[in-house]
Amino acid sequence: MTETTYDVRIWKMQTRKNTKGKVTSYRVRWEVSAQDCHKSFKNSAQAESFRSELLSAARKGEAFIIETGLPVSMTRSTEDMSWFKFACEYMDMKWRDASPGHRKNTVDSLAPISAAMLTTNRGAPEPKVLNKAFRRAFNPVTRDSEHPPEIRHALKWIAAHSRSVGDLSKPDVLRSVLAALDVNLNGYRAAPDTVRLRRTTLTNAIHYAIERKFLIGNPLNEVKIRRNSTNLRQVDRRSVANPVQARTLLQAVANRTPHLTAFFGLMYFAALRPEEATNLRKRNLSLPQNGWGELHLERSTPEISGEWTDSRTASEERSLKHRDDDIGRIVPCPPELTAHLHNHLAIYGTAPDGRLFLGKRNGGRLGSSVYGRAWANARADAFTDEVAASPLAKRPYDLRHAAVSTWLNAGVEPTRVAEWAGHSVHVLLRVYAKCLDGGEQEARSRIDRALR
Repeated sequence: MTETTYDVRIWKMQTRKNTKGKVTSYRVRWEVSAQDCHKSFKNSAQAESFRSELLSAARKGEAFIIETGLPVSMTRSTEDMSWFKFACEYMDMKWRDASPGHRKNTVDSLAPISAAMLTTNRGAPEPKVLNKAFRRAFNPVTRDSEHPPEIRHALKWIAAHSRSVGDLSKPDVLRSVLAALDVNLNGYRAAPDTVRLRRTTLTNAIHYAIERKFLIGNPLNEVKIRRNSTNLRQVDRRSVANPVQARTLLQAVANRTPHLTAFFGLMYFAALRPEEATNLRKRNLSLPQNGWGELHLERSTPEISGEWTDSRTASEERSLKHRDDDIGRIVPCPPELTAHLHNHLAIYGTAPDGRLFLGKRNGGRLGSSVYGRAWANARADAFTDEVAASPLAKRPYDLRHAAVSTWLNAGVEPTRVAEWAGHSVHVLLRVYAKCLDGGEQEARSRIDRALR
């Protein structure tokens, strides 16, 4: 039973300052049954509003709950809303406006958060079964489908042992959740980007809980934690191929899997993403017989299973990344790529819908497993064992990095490069602005000449 009291004292608002004397937060302090309570806000208006609510409740003679320190009117019971049920509703809210990839990433992040929000691990299903159950429950497409017996059992167990949303306001619970985000299912430390995505998902879910009145404020503001760096991952300079290396790899592709030469050429000469190249159609090409042409990109086909898409089909067509529907982009096509595309069309033609590249099965989407194997074979053929073991052009996507780096080092203005590559100037300068082999030495030579 919830214990209440009328023994309440509310103090003046305090300001907290850093070493330079700048106000960093505003703290409201009050006392409930001789128990000190406090809550911090980033601006004074929020703090004053919260303090006014406390004063109003106290003047009306309203009872305060000792455990939370809040008046009854400001406390919404979360006993009937478990974290598990809340997480399902949160995904329902996010689903419509999220891309298939974002949906999957959010569910992947919610699974470890929800595992940490369980009241006990006694009698719990195996971690892999728990993880699979979370993923099926958080996906509106698979939630109400027929589940295997072990998943049905796991879902019942989760529902019976999930903490309430309000438990996140308890520092010990929140700290245990934050600690769980740093670890993968196998017990090893998660990659920095994975931890960042999980923390972002937790923060967004907390904001939704506040909106739904299941939390009074953001508990993350009350717990001091180590902040992980959120810097964008920069391209490893060692992975960026120079023009000689790139052409050597393309020739190796032509020798073994010639029908994919133009595919990899699009990533190197035009910086296309794989999902853009796989969806490229003949109507998207504006090519002269020789010389510079243009690629008019319209849509892409990200590789993802049907359980995350609106059409329930794998790798459905989507708008271009970072663009609204029906907003395409134009990318220049260098003469060498123009020749590759003409050669591909002359020898292999197109699919019935005009796509340039076909998958092995029924002429569907060209899968990453197919072009990934082709690229691995090309590296093995073109490089010595020592170079093949290095990060140089390790993944097909590294060709896109090489293309953008080439454009930048050629002196093309960043705004134009960002438009061609299909992302922001900020991302361009923080992630893709890397020198090719020899670029570092050239820069040092310029400094040397200036010093002389």
